[in-house]
Amino acid sequence: MRDQGIDQRDIAEADLRTRRGVFRAVAFRDPVDGHEHMALVRGDVRGRGDVLVRMHSECMTGDIFAATRCECGDQLGAALDAIVREGAGVLVYLRGHEGRGIGLVAKVRTHVLQDDHGLDTVDSATAIGLPVDIRDYGPAARVLRYLGVRSVRLMSNNPDKVRALESRGLHVASRVPLLVPVSTDNVRYLTAKRDRLGHDLPQLDGAVLGEPPVGEVRW
Repeated sequence: MRDQGIDQRDIAEADLRTRRGVFRAVAFRDPVDGHEHMALVRGDVRGRGDVLVRMHSECMTGDIFAATRCECGDQLGAALDAIVREGAGVLVYLRGHEGRGIGLVAKVRTHVLQDDHGLDTVDSATAIGLPVDIRDYGPAARVLRYLGVRSVRLMSNNPDKVRALESRGLHVASRVPLLVPVSTDNVRYLTAKRDRLGHDLPQLDGAVLGEPPVGEVRW
């Protein structure tokens, strides 16, 4: 059974001029989770297949403050750059996904457990009685259908995101890696994502650690 669509009254669209050029900003209130999310659209994607797409989970520390513990901010920028190079694509920015859905306060509490007690990103969540990942990608599927996207090439290292979209009736033609260089700041986090959460992160194999990198993310 297909999800209910987004009500036209809960959508606003306008051009958004950025340092990367002009995108179509599609703000929408999701009918299921109630959050206000944003899709940034480049080019004409309506009726197209194999559209380059990134579903990006909100991460205040990484996206806004450029924290190096995670790769979120680097991936956000790399995904937008890839869409610009492609000439067409969609980035869906999903609110309410902070800390894989546990929220900002809880996420910062897990950082204390990671720094002071050596727990990884998985065990630090369960140690305070919270689930490891409660993100819902339904809003992304709904807005992609609204935009008329027929199928996607999904920029992600997480196979669960592929399954999440396909379970909602949206075909994923391929998964495009979005790989961030390994540093002393993010190696524990990336290793836990690979070993505990099943993310595909080949850059960890034989990585030589150094300072937090400044440079292009491979995708």
